[in-house]
Amino acid sequence: MIDQILKETKPKMEKAVESLMGDLTKVRTGRANPSILDGVYASYYGANTALREMASISTPEANQIVIKPWDRNALGPIETAIRNSDVGLAPINDGQAVRLVLPPMTEERRREIAGLLKKYGEEAKVALRNIRREAWEKVQNGMKNNTVTEDDRYSAEEELNKLVDEMNKEVDKLVVEKETEVMKI
Repeated sequence: MIDQILKETKPKMEKAVESLMGDLTKVRTGRANPSILDGVYASYYGANTALREMASISTPEANQIVIKPWDRNALGPIETAIRNSDVGLAPINDGQAVRLVLPPMTEERRREIAGLLKKYGEEAKVALRNIRREAWEKVQNGMKNNTVTEDDRYSAEEELNKLVDEMNKEVDKLVVEKETEVMKI
């Protein structure tokens, strides 16, 4: 029973860390990254469509993103979608593509982003603790039902703690790497 609980818990924790990785890729650093447009959808022939599905997105320069739609009729909706999104960039429509020029980040903005990164890391750690708590409750219920022995309970507690520590170290490593990238000028 303990092995089953641990087998169910580890993938959940790995998904929490993967979710953090996804959140971190959307955070703007000093370089242009097409993933900041992942949550932007444009109205394309009446349907909300992700920009990746209607255009090629590239970064020809470190501070510029170019969105080149496969259908020129989509230039207007793409421009409108970016303006209405929380990306915080002004799109430039040149008739062929939409360009986003990323201004250089100030020191103050870099510190704000570093704080945001720490917040994401803390949210991931909370998720890990919640997953651990759920697994621990299953172990405790097993104790009440006499399906888990006292020795199994102690070994499960030790394994859960090891797993949480391992995942917390991974979260810290990811946040520090991204913070270093953000603070680099």
